[in-house]
Amino acid sequence: MFSARRRIRERDRAARAAQRGLAGAVVDAAELSDAEAILDIQGLKTTFHSDEGTVHAVDDIDLVVRRGRTTCIVGESGSGKSATARSILQVVDNPGLIEDGRILFRADPEGPVRDLAALRSKGDAIRSVRGREIGIIFQEPMSALSPVHTIGNQISEVLELHSDLGPAQIRERVIDELNNVGIPRPDERIDAFTFQLSGGMRQRAMIAMALIARPALLIADEPTTALDVTTQAQILDLLGELKVELSMTMIFITHDLGVVAEIADDVVVMRHGKVVETGPVDQIFHDPQHDYTKELLASLPQRSAPLGEPEAPEATPAVGDAVPDGGRPGSVDVVEVVSDPRETVRHEHPQARPLLRIRDLRMEFDAVSGTMFGRRRKEKIVAVNGVDLDIAEGETLGLVGESGCGKTTLGRCVMRAYDPTGGELLYDDGSGAVDLAGLSQKQLLPYRRQVRMVFQDPYGSLNPRMTVRQVIGEPLRVAGLARGSELDDRVETMLERVGLRSSMASRYPHAFSGGERQRIGIARALITSPKLVIADEAVSALDVSVRTQILELLADLQDELGLTYLFISHDLSVVERICDRVAVMYYGNLVEEGPAEQLFANPQHGYTRALLSAVPVADPRVRGTRERVVYRPDEGESEESAA
Repeated sequence: MFSARRRIRERDRAARAAQRGLAGAVVDAAELSDAEAILDIQGLKTTFHSDEGTVHAVDDIDLVVRRGRTTCIVGESGSGKSATARSILQVVDNPGLIEDGRILFRADPEGPVRDLAALRSKGDAIRSVRGREIGIIFQEPMSALSPVHTIGNQISEVLELHSDLGPAQIRERVIDELNNVGIPRPDERIDAFTFQLSGGMRQRAMIAMALIARPALLIADEPTTALDVTTQAQILDLLGELKVELSMTMIFITHDLGVVAEIADDVVVMRHGKVVETGPVDQIFHDPQHDYTKELLASLPQRSAPLGEPEAPEATPAVGDAVPDGGRPGSVDVVEVVSDPRETVRHEHPQARPLLRIRDLRMEFDAVSGTMFGRRRKEKIVAVNGVDLDIAEGETLGLVGESGCGKTTLGRCVMRAYDPTGGELLYDDGSGAVDLAGLSQKQLLPYRRQVRMVFQDPYGSLNPRMTVRQVIGEPLRVAGLARGSELDDRVETMLERVGLRSSMASRYPHAFSGGERQRIGIARALITSPKLVIADEAVSALDVSVRTQILELLADLQDELGLTYLFISHDLSVVERICDRVAVMYYGNLVEEGPAEQLFANPQHGYTRALLSAVPVADPRVRGTRERVVYRPDEGESEESAA
């Protein structure tokens, strides 16, 4: 009882201090650049000072967010998008500092205008704004959410700070909010920890936390970047519906221009901390003015037509004409399809001699479920379920599907990083077929040089304690193929082949950008002159323009060296652009396979149709015109979880 009274007194004290602070930050409404603005940023400068120098993350920008609209801020990594968002709420990471500018915010159309930049970053006034008037969804929910508190506890804290509700009422509100954002069994999930939820469910919990106090402005910082296309489509639909239902304004930060075309009313393009272009979404996409905006749009992997439909509706609007409101409109037709996930649809096509034939490949993992002190039971998780697939010599085969479908596990089985539970991996480089699945580690050594992998994370896959020369040369040294000056010469030649200078060989990985690190990873994979390269999400962590450079590099190296690629990705627009054939996986099963052109133009399996319908198209004029397909496995079919 004493503790509860003390919390109430502390809350009342903080509320009085917040009111005094907010009153001191009020400015004349005439100082707004636009009478319809809910947020007006004027001359904002956010700087990071360190021993290595000063970084102007946000460099004297002006930005207006109009009430009731979705404003998308786009740009590549380091452009200042997230620093701008964090500056609004004064949650800039150390050693960041807001040095100049004003952040004028008007929560209510008839209410006072306050300069948030004038508030103390750790004061009660700005704390009263965070969560209550401005909500924020962070990019990575696993990092933003506490692993030692339940989802319910973390969401409840917002209401404890910003409402007078009692514990029972707060719990009821949280359950209702979890239900509103589409989390199943919310009365159970409220007591779950973050590690017990999938990526999509964690992101929905973040959305519930951001919206539970009904803020006037929602900032969504890359909320769908780490999600699969179908989960991304669900989150975008949810945000669009909640925006309309709650009469909310949204700032959406992303580097995915396809998402921008789906949801934006207005677009702000940033580069190197500055705003280089602003305008309505249709103008930005169809009549860009700045060279950088044109570069971003030119680097997009364009889809020729979504699901065989025309690229734009019949009546093409003129530049500047209205497009549907931001947020994916509820008028989109949703079609549910049902098919057997264990059946594989194969498109007829001529095929060259297979370099690798995968036959009835199966990979199972042992898992233990149950609580620490309760009954525990062993289970089998089937990650790859009897897959048959050929990879022809000299082709690029795309392997696609959502997280957990088994595509990475299949790639690691081919690499023999995993020992398959069953099946064959028949590798034939022209000297006769060899079953890699049946070889011992010693017998595999010659084939380790012929089958190589480019990893997803260019930051985590390179040893920070090794120089680039050591990183790239290690496969040659381990295999005994080169030493001394010969090894150095081959490393420097490979660096130049992937577009880097030979003089960079003595540097360490931290001295390179993400794109340069991925080039180093490609050089390491190719240094042994392999025949088959497995690229596991090799460009998913890169910005759009850098991604284009890496894809062009992979294509050039394939032509030059006669490489065969197994390209694993969840980005279907990239797969369509570079792959000769595509294989689609669903919960460990191969559901469809065929030439990329046929599969994208005429998908047969229900799951493939659902995947393609969820891919955002980078053209605001097709917003709301496409059919949304939702896949359901056959009634009675048991889905086997995949790793």
